[in-house]
Amino acid sequence: MVRPHSFRKNEETATNNHYQRDIAQASPKEIIERAQEEFDGLVAQLTAAGVEVVVFDEAEPHETPDALFPNNWISTHADGTIALYPMFAPNRRAERREDVSLVLEHQFGFDVRQIIDFTEFESHNKFLEGTGSIVLDRINRKAYAALSDRTDARALEHFCDQLDFEPMAFQAFQTVDNQRLPIYHTNVMMSIGSGYALVCLACIDSDEERKKVVDAIAQDGLELIAITEEQVNQFAGNMLELTGYEGPVLVMSASAHESLAPGQIEKLQQHTTLLHAPLPTIETCGGGSARCMIAEIHLPKQNA
Repeated sequence: MVRPHSFRKNEETATNNHYQRDIAQASPKEIIERAQEEFDGLVAQLTAAGVEVVVFDEAEPHETPDALFPNNWISTHADGTIALYPMFAPNRRAERREDVSLVLEHQFGFDVRQIIDFTEFESHNKFLEGTGSIVLDRINRKAYAALSDRTDARALEHFCDQLDFEPMAFQAFQTVDNQRLPIYHTNVMMSIGSGYALVCLACIDSDEERKKVVDAIAQDGLELIAITEEQVNQFAGNMLELTGYEGPVLVMSASAHESLAPGQIEKLQQHTTLLHAPLPTIETCGGGSARCMIAEIHLPKQNA
């Protein structure tokens, strides 16, 4: 996780992230302070639940409005691979930093065996924004991706070839000002955990593509928990399962948790413990939520 110091509404991402909004009567300094308080609160809750959290400070020359969303530029994998991703917004590309892999390897003892760099796609104006663009089922080796300006089909196929995933591409939409517009990141409408898949099927307008996703989830024996588009707008799709003291912990914002129906909560609690933290400033200005703030570590430990 990356603690923010220059957080604000990013004008370069607002073109296709329809969750971003201005906060009236709040100065830039106040917005940053609120975002830092929300960030620290989430870290504290994760740590209390037994999740190992590695916090990096946003620092020069990597100061950007969205630095607290590292999952878009880096992912790690159980075979010791780190992947780096092509970013849609030019001012977000400065978020990529070499010290992250070095610190994970030399300070925390993770085994980094190779780094695969997909950023060449930027020169072709093609993008794939990490685990924002791709929701990974790491157990069943499927890569779910809602295609958009930030999620290119060819880049997805290249990723899957390199890291041994089956691509599951589809089109997903949301209603904005009475128009059906593409979902900018798959992880706002879909999350996969141990034994379940949380999905907004209403975002997949094509009957054929919706069936493809439902069939893939059923084939892998996952319980499908459907959420509504209104719940997506409250970031109910933007969840991430991590490992805590007592097993899996599903991390989400307070807004996401409040939007869930009792039946949905009951189903999720059969698989995992729910953890939720208030993130109103980060969600409003940044257009991202708890899942976006976390780049999970799947690297093996050295000499394990």
